[in-house]
Amino acid sequence: MKNIKTAIAIALSIVLVACGEARQHEASVSEANDAKVSADAGSAAFKETLSEDEASTINSNISSSAAVENKKDTVHKFVRTANLKFKVKSVIASTYSIENITAQQAGFVTYTNLASTIDYTTSTAINADSTLETTFFTVVNNIIIRVPNTKLDTTLKLIAKNIDYLDYRIIQAEDVALQLLSNNLTQHRVAKSEQRLTNAIDNRGKKLQETTTAEELLLNKQEQADDAKVANLTLKDKINFSTITLEIYQRQSIKRDVVCNYKNINAYEPSLASKILDAVKYGWNSIVHIILFLIEIWWLLLIAGFGFWAYRKYSSK
Repeated sequence: MKNIKTAIAIALSIVLVACGEARQHEASVSEANDAKVSADAGSAAFKETLSEDEASTINSNISSSAAVENKKDTVHKFVRTANLKFKVKSVIASTYSIENITAQQAGFVTYTNLASTIDYTTSTAINADSTLETTFFTVVNNIIIRVPNTKLDTTLKLIAKNIDYLDYRIIQAEDVALQLLSNNLTQHRVAKSEQRLTNAIDNRGKKLQETTTAEELLLNKQEQADDAKVANLTLKDKINFSTITLEIYQRQSIKRDVVCNYKNINAYEPSLASKILDAVKYGWNSIVHIILFLIEIWWLLLIAGFGFWAYRKYSSK
């Protein structure tokens, strides 16, 4: 009997321990699942926040280090350009905003082309003689502005306030220091050659043909010097004033108009009842005209009647 009680006690102990371990396992699994769900939710929230931040960063800051002038760099000379395409709430409002920003930054607008591009048109018949014409169009504007090189970064950040969706942004800084040096060397070299030709013409140009050939050569040298000078002036202008090319557009708009249905010409034809009524009116008007005409020639009828009476009277005798 004692052995049986001992076995029962051991069995109960094993069952209790097993139940406790099962409950602990379930609790740990539940905690792990909750932690996983929380982690997934946090990860999703983080991704969503990150996406919003990235979109906000892209739309609010379109500038770059390539647009910033380094005043300590005296060796390189950069021609900076920027090309942007983005969607705005209103093209007209953003155009005025960009033009005002350009003026505030001591720049100027060199090109603007505001236009409405028709995407497609649909026609829907609403009754026998009318059609609803729906036009889908997009308003776009291509703008080219130039601003001082030192104001490019600020101008781009101010323009970014108009962006609703950015398609692309390209900023380029081209180093033209070597081109400037090459043009300067060309000018110096041509100036020396020009001076030697001038001296040769003054001292030894006795024959007309030799003088003419030397003059033409001197003219070519002067033209080369002028070209190098103009090229340098053009580069310096591009260095001092950066060029920004913008293509802005807005959400597709629609315009509806009710127009005549020219295709269904039978819809304008009157009905049979209207035709019969018009015929009756026309016949009555004809009768009235005949009566009025007879009344107007009463004197002629009177003469004709008297003549007929006289003819009958004298013809019988």
